[in-house]
Amino acid sequence: MQLLLELFVDDLQRSRDFFTGVLGFEVRAEQASGYTSLSNGDALISLNDRKLLGDDHPIQAHAGERLGRGIEIVLSVADIDAAFEKVTASGWPDVSELGERPWGLRDFRLADPDGYYLRISSMRT
Repeated sequence: MQLLLELFVDDLQRSRDFFTGVLGFEVRAEQASGYTSLSNGDALISLNDRKLLGDDHPIQAHAGERLGRGIEIVLSVADIDAAFEKVTASGWPDVSELGERPWGLRDFRLADPDGYYLRISSMRT
């Protein structure tokens, strides 16, 4: 089994720029509709236009609701220091400090342009 996340976003180009420029993903495929498949190592994330969802779609956010509420996307990296340096060097706003967690991992957190919450974490050794 492999996990693929599909994020429905308001601005495909802005989200693509975030995942490629800030987090180092690469574009695997892009369709004429804008659907974009990205990868970074074994992590696979696809982006799609939120306008394609009907108003009654179960994952459609409504006025005043934050996208991805209740979901934490965890990206596990081999070199957390290098990942933190890349993200902070990008100038992306509101990146948490790199922290040591009681359960033995180091991580930092940020939100993508649509408010999806991401935790970048060191791999367990």
